[in-house]
Amino acid sequence: MADMKTVAMNKNDNSEYRKKRRLLEKSAEILFLVLTFGSILSVALICLFIFAGGIPAMAEIGFVEFLFGTEWKPTGSPAQFGIFPMIVGSVLVTAGAVVIGVPIGLLTAIFMSHFCPKRIYKPLKTALNLMAGIPSIVYGFFAMMVIVPIFRGWFGGNGMSMFTAMVLLGIMILPTIIGLSEAALRAVPRNYYEGALALGATHEYSVMTVIAPAAGSGILSSVILGIGRAIGETMAVIMIAGNQPRMPAGIFKGVRTMTANIVMEMSYAAGLHREALIATGAVLFVFILIINLTFNLVSKRGYR
Repeated sequence: MADMKTVAMNKNDNSEYRKKRRLLEKSAEILFLVLTFGSILSVALICLFIFAGGIPAMAEIGFVEFLFGTEWKPTGSPAQFGIFPMIVGSVLVTAGAVVIGVPIGLLTAIFMSHFCPKRIYKPLKTALNLMAGIPSIVYGFFAMMVIVPIFRGWFGGNGMSMFTAMVLLGIMILPTIIGLSEAALRAVPRNYYEGALALGATHEYSVMTVIAPAAGSGILSSVILGIGRAIGETMAVIMIAGNQPRMPAGIFKGVRTMTANIVMEMSYAAGLHREALIATGAVLFVFILIINLTFNLVSKRGYR
């Protein structure tokens, strides 16, 4: 009789436990659903604010004049709001940063994942994590105190130029590219590497021709995030790019990016000037969206 009571009590306990577990799982499911919709709603509200404020300004200025005009004189008579020099500046600075940062970052990730001695891996990883946490204003100050004087001596001028911004942004995107690329390389199944060795390949050949291509999707994702970091960077670029709202005259001349233009003038802008700056943010948003969509399409076709 006692055994039957014990069994019944155990069944009741198990039933209560299952009920609590189902309740907990349902609560977690609802919480995650609410957070997901909250994230989507936040992005939707940002898009609504940017485009609701930017498109009317583009229409008033003229879409062609706004996007392809080469004069930015918000206080002129008449005022001119052409952002084409800033678009070109943003594209060139970002492209230069990618050319500098991606090869260095990718090779560093390969070294850390498959060649780095254990005794130096931990200090190197710590240094990279520290780089990722440094504020952009500190990077800008470092560039002003170190990189700008060096380039001033090498190339002449005041040292504040498009090339200086490219080098600094190339340094700033390194932690993103290295961290994600290393994770992607380590995620490749071990049998890929062992199979290459079994066919007679060397360690170096196996890593470069088997492991790296197999991690291509993750490496591509790191490049996307690096581009997003570079094209959206503001404070560091303001400090060392020269900030001249005109068509870039050369790689060693000053340049102004779209983000720098918004930050430098938003504090005192009013009326159509302020709306034009919001429209500049909308153009920047579209640029980042196009970059992400393009790389996603390439990734699906190349690594399906």
